[in-house]
Amino acid sequence: MKIKRIEHVAVAVKDMRASMAMLRDAFGLTMEYEEKIGQIGLAMFPVGETYIELLDGVSRDSPIGRQIPPEGEGLFHICFEVDDIDGALAELKAKGVGLLDETPRPGHGGSRIAFIDPKATGNMLIELAELPEGH
Repeated sequence: MKIKRIEHVAVAVKDMRASMAMLRDAFGLTMEYEEKIGQIGLAMFPVGETYIELLDGVSRDSPIGRQIPPEGEGLFHICFEVDDIDGALAELKAKGVGLLDETPRPGHGGSRIAFIDPKATGNMLIELAELPEGH
């Protein structure tokens, strides 16, 4: 498996608009795009070759909404960009690494994503992403 870069660092937030304004006003960052995937709203802010991804649960029952009350706002996961997500998942599975997603699913910006089981990574939630051609 070849990890190309840290594609993004995801931060769970309670108030998407306030967090977006903070990144814009305090750090001069410009949002590249915003989208909703199921019960999750996200906004992507480029920083060099990486992104800060703000995640906002549409409801308290969403994966983000459930995370914020007990843990508070903050780091949610780290995403590694890979060339071949199917191959990466097969390699990890062969090594005995637990997977939350055995097959890729649709992700941000048309990517294919999968999450590694935090029990296999010292309680770090790690996402793998294969970006669409030309991205």
